[in-house]
Amino acid sequence: MNRELRVAAYAVCVRNERVLLARWVAPDGAKRWTLPGGGMDHGEDPYDTVIREVEEETGYAVEPVRLLGVDSITRRYPRRLGAFADFQGLRLVYEGEITGGELRHETSGSTDLAAWHPLDAVPHLDHVELVDTGMQLWRTRPPTGRVGPPGR
Repeated sequence: MNRELRVAAYAVCVRNERVLLARWVAPDGAKRWTLPGGGMDHGEDPYDTVIREVEEETGYAVEPVRLLGVDSITRRYPRRLGAFADFQGLRLVYEGEITGGELRHETSGSTDLAAWHPLDAVPHLDHVELVDTGMQLWRTRPPTGRVGPPGR
């Protein structure tokens, strides 16, 4: 089994009781809403990652104003030739303030749409669990920077 680690940075951008989300397109074609953000390039600072990724996926310039927390997930994914990956995702979640740019959709990337959604509509959207984690971090601002008990 291959071990894989992916470090990524995401932004929770809220204004006028709406949150900015990007629609992620899974390898199988399924589409679900997620926080704008994504994987760090080697040698890149996570602060710079979230700025780059938000612009790529939404067209907006963002200023990360606060680190809300860190989320760690583990998954087991099938790989080629019957192999499996023991995957860990380490996700840094920032509060982001939109400072410029214009809303647009990403082309040739992992998302196909960006949109503002009313906060009260988010639970009813088809979305990845990172959205729930990010919104809980944004609402509660836990001093430990994590949602839930250690080792969940």
